[in-house]
Amino acid sequence: MMHRSARTSIFALTALILSACSGGQTGSNVPLAAGAGAARIRHAAVWIPPAQSTFAIQYDGKLDLSVDADTYDLDGFDTKADTVSQLHQDNRHVVCYISAGTWENWRPDAKQFPKSVLGNPDGHWKGERWLDVRQLSILEPIMAARFQMCAQKGFDAVDPDNIDGYENKTGFKITSQDQLAYDEWLATEVHSLNMSIDQKNDNDQIKDLRPYFDFAVLEQCYQQKYCQQFTPYTDDNALVVDIEYKGSKEQFINDVCPAEAAYKETALRKHLNLNAWEITCSS
Repeated sequence: MMHRSARTSIFALTALILSACSGGQTGSNVPLAAGAGAARIRHAAVWIPPAQSTFAIQYDGKLDLSVDADTYDLDGFDTKADTVSQLHQDNRHVVCYISAGTWENWRPDAKQFPKSVLGNPDGHWKGERWLDVRQLSILEPIMAARFQMCAQKGFDAVDPDNIDGYENKTGFKITSQDQLAYDEWLATEVHSLNMSIDQKNDNDQIKDLRPYFDFAVLEQCYQQKYCQQFTPYTDDNALVVDIEYKGSKEQFINDVCPAEAAYKETALRKHLNLNAWEITCSS
C-alpha cells in the first residue's frame, strides 16, 4: 500500500494540473480554506453543494420527485438514469447512495464479495454485514464498479455509507488507520470520475477526512451532540446536512432547527427507513 504522505504528494500534483486546466476556478465557488493545502484544490473539478442548501433523501417507498429541494440523495442501485436526468432537467443535483462499509445480501453484486470479507451483522438492518476494509485488493474493484455505475447514470456525487466500521463490532480488528486508508481511497476514486463525495458521519476522524471529502451527510448529530465538529465544512461554504430520526415536529422546529442554523447546517427529520416523509425547518 502506498504510504499516505506519498499519496498526498501525488494528489497535490494532480490538483495543480486540474486547477490549471480549469483556470483555477471551482465548480461550486467554494473558497479554499486557509492552511488546507493542495488536497483541497483537488476538488476544483467537482460540484459541491453550498452550505444551508435544501436537501431531500429517500431510499424506500414510491419516489416523490415533488420535494422542493436543491439536492436529492437516492439509492444508487434502485434509481434509474432517467430519474437522474429528470431531476437535472428540474435544476436539481443528485447524490448516489452506496454502502461502502457493509455487505447487503439483496444487491445485484452481492455474490462478488467473498466470505473472507464478511463480518458481523449490522444490527440495524437484516441481511447486512460489516466488511473487512483492510482487504483493499478485494473491495476496491467492487466499489469502483459501483461508482462507475453512479457516474454512468449521471449522478453528481456519492454518499458512501458505513465508513466508520472501526468504531463498530465488525468482527475484524480494523484500526482507525485502516479505516482512513480505505476512506481516502473511496474519495480519490469518486473524484477520478468527476463526482463529489460526502463524509458520512465518523466525526472522530473529521480532521483527517476533511481534505478528501467535499461535504457531509450526518445522522443524529443533534441528538448525539457532535454537529459543531463539522463546521470545517460550513466554514468553506460546503453543505452539512443532518438527519434526525427522533423527536416531535415541535421539538425539531423549536430546538433542532435553530441549533443547527447556528452552525449553518441543514436539518431534516426523517423516518428511519428513509421513505418520502420528512419535516424540514421551513415546514
